[in-house]
Order: sequence, then C-alpha cells, then structure tokens
Amino acid sequence: MSSRDVVVLSVGGLRFVTRPCTLQRFPESRLARMLSNEDHEFKQVNGEFFVDRDGNLFSYIMDFLRTLQVSLPTDFSDFQRLQREAEFYELHALAELLGHEHLLKPRQEILEVRFFLQEAQAFFRIFGSCSSTVEALAEQITVFTDQQSGQSWNSPFPSQKPFVPLPLERPSHHDMVFQCGTDFFAGDQFVARYVSIKPDTRKLINGTNVLGLLVDTLLGDGFRLISTRTVWSDKKVECYTLERMRRPTGLAGAARPGPAVAQARGSQAPEGR
Repeated sequence: MSSRDVVVLSVGGLRFVTRPCTLQRFPESRLARMLSNEDHEFKQVNGEFFVDRDGNLFSYIMDFLRTLQVSLPTDFSDFQRLQREAEFYELHALAELLGHEHLLKPRQEILEVRFFLQEAQAFFRIFGSCSSTVEALAEQITVFTDQQSGQSWNSPFPSQKPFVPLPLERPSHHDMVFQCGTDFFAGDQFVARYVSIKPDTRKLINGTNVLGLLVDTLLGDGFRLISTRTVWSDKKVECYTLERMRRPTGLAGAARPGPAVAQARGSQAPEGR
C-alpha cells in the first residue's frame, strides 16, 4: 500500500494504522478534519499523526469507527472517560451512546457445568456466556487416553505406555464437551480417560474428583456457585451454575479436590483413582 492508502496515528504512545475512509466515517469529527489539515492540533511527525490522548481508550473509538457498534469488555467501567474522549474527537454519536451507560453494561457472566455419571464414565458439558472464558478454560483442560487389557488394569505395575492427549469437543465458541473414566469393549480390552486441569498436575479418572477440581478452579478464578439442580432425574444429570464475581486473572485454581462440590451436593466426594 502507498502512504495514501493508510493513515498512521500515534495516540498516547500506541500506534494505530487504518484507512482514511475509516477516520472520515463522521465528516464533522476532528479525526476527519485532521486528514484535510483543518484541525491544526494534530501534528504530523515522520508521517504519523501525533495525538496526546489516551491510547487504550482510543482502541474502542477505532472499533466504533470500523463497526459503528459499541463493543466493550465485560469488566469495562470507564464509561465517563471514554465519553470524554468521544467528545474530544467530536464523535457526537458515540458520546450519546456512552451516555446511556445502563444499556451498554454487559450482563453478568454465567458459567454452567453439566455433569452426568454413568457406570464407570463421567460426562461433562460446560457452557459459558463469555466465549473468552470458555476458550481460556479449554486451554487448561486436557483429556488423556490409555488403552489396555483387563489383565494390565489389575496388574500392580503401572502401564509404561505414554498417555495420549485427546482434543476437547467444541460444539461452539461458548461450550465444550469431554469425559473421563473407563469404557470396556471387545472382551477384556478397555479405554481409560484421564482429565488434567492446570495448574494441577494430576491426571484424574474419577468423575466426582474431576468435577470437584473443576469447580474449585472456577472459584479460584473469581466465580461463585449460585445454584445446583438436577436437570433430568432419570439420567441424574446435575447442573452447577456459577456467576462471575470479580475480574479474571487467568484460570488458576486450587489443587485440592472438590470440597465446594461435596458441600453443594450434601455428601462427601468419594475417592477414586
């Protein structure tokens, strides 16, 4: 691209590259007048327009110019500062939208964990209203598989074969599906699935222990358990609903197995391999 195809802005030390038509989306704004040299407050240094304003907030302004929508993070709280920035650039449409703060605030982030225990297997489905949280959690969870015979399962010597990691099922950006436990087939052959949740290094095969570690990880990341219920009584599908209470600092939960889940269910979680 030539210099006429793009515009470079340095705002508060952050560099932004965009097209002239993006800045000219609102012709009456100062950004549009800047391109026609009608606003002399914006100085051009080495081919870049220097703007002595908040660069972090300007990223939201650029997003608005590109999409004509206001998209803010779930933990965003600087509505008044962003509105002042919009007024500075004379983006009156954006400033008016930001004045309706109650309409722009996102809904509370909710995470739902469904747990189904069937014989020696446990099935999990996690749904989250915030796709980035589900994405981060998916990076923390790993399912390992190990195929053996019934004789090796009863052997006092552990298998020397390395565990094979399996990809998680992702039906959408908002949910994931995985399972743990043992599944027998073809006589004495079976497949064992273990679950590991970082930063815990254990590989757990017992579904109740995996559930406890999962909920403790979410509690350590700022969620709180607000309800438990049985979805289908005949299949005993349990649903745990959690609500975000504070800003995430990265999914890093405690290493202990599920006391919170045991308390919610009213029974002690059984131990498992």
